[in-house]
Amino acid sequence: MSDDVLLETRGAVGLVTLNRPKALNALSLEMCRALHPRLDSWAAEPSVKAVVIRGAGGRAFCAGGDVRAVAASVARSDPSLSREFFLAEYALNHRIHHFPKPFIALVDGICMGGGLGLSVHGAFRAVTEKLLLAMPETAIGIFPDVGGGWFLPRFPGEAGTYLGLTGARCDAADALWLGCATHRVDSSRLEDVVGALVAADWSGPGREVAARVLQGFHQDAGASGLAARAEVIDRCFQGDRVEDILAALEREGTAWAEETRATLLRMSPTSLRVTLRQLRIGRGQDYDATARMEYRLSQALTQRPDFQEGIRAVLVDKDQKPRWSPATLAEVSDAEVEACFAPRPGDELELPTLG
Repeated sequence: MSDDVLLETRGAVGLVTLNRPKALNALSLEMCRALHPRLDSWAAEPSVKAVVIRGAGGRAFCAGGDVRAVAASVARSDPSLSREFFLAEYALNHRIHHFPKPFIALVDGICMGGGLGLSVHGAFRAVTEKLLLAMPETAIGIFPDVGGGWFLPRFPGEAGTYLGLTGARCDAADALWLGCATHRVDSSRLEDVVGALVAADWSGPGREVAARVLQGFHQDAGASGLAARAEVIDRCFQGDRVEDILAALEREGTAWAEETRATLLRMSPTSLRVTLRQLRIGRGQDYDATARMEYRLSQALTQRPDFQEGIRAVLVDKDQKPRWSPATLAEVSDAEVEACFAPRPGDELELPTLG
């Protein structure tokens, strides 16, 4: 078993601790492979009434999937890690999405990308005052995956479109308004939350028991800045073409709109086009269909040059000066975007039926 994820049973609670604090608890292939079978066994074990997942170190819940390792593998002309990692990660997200018992994420600090995959699909997401939540994938040449095509379109209005394209960051108040979080808990009380869940009387319906315990720790998160901008976000991000969104922001003419437009123009043009298409398709399909679509996208986009360049610019050299290819939206054809979504031999995600 990987020391990077600690798995234990405390009373009626299965407890998961992501244990890579120096890497901000980034999710690796080995962690996925250790966690998934334990979730299966907890789902089948009558004495386990709920599962809690948290991150070690106090800085991050999970900063995302270990995309640097995937990029390094692709750079060696070895696509196997990309296939294996995304298969394992998406299967794990699917297990959480369909988990038959209360799945409770205690989200303290940074939660990005794959961290949302480990939390948003569960029944309860308790966030703290230290939350920093984002889906920043368009900055590294990929797309908001781990079910982003399913949950982002289900956020209020066009908030999910805005977050998925720009990678904008959210706090606890924003997460509650989005529905991404269910409770706000003080970071200093997270261990008390675990203790209360372990000590709870689980003789009643599990969701009611978990909700009652979490509500006992819930604190007001204040006003959401994202909610305050909902009207302008809806107005600017309703378009089905990235160019229409950029034009709407230009017409808006405010400092926020100009800053947001500049942010979009720094992102991978291919990623922007693919992401907007992904989110529009995701509005009308269920989670499992979205997961299958995203697996095809993961294999298409990790093989493109923008993924290597985005990882270099953001995570390796950190110069924040990516050289995208193609360099402009106009150079990314509709046919090129549609090709990313097309089924290809070996790029299909098989998902079991779960209860």
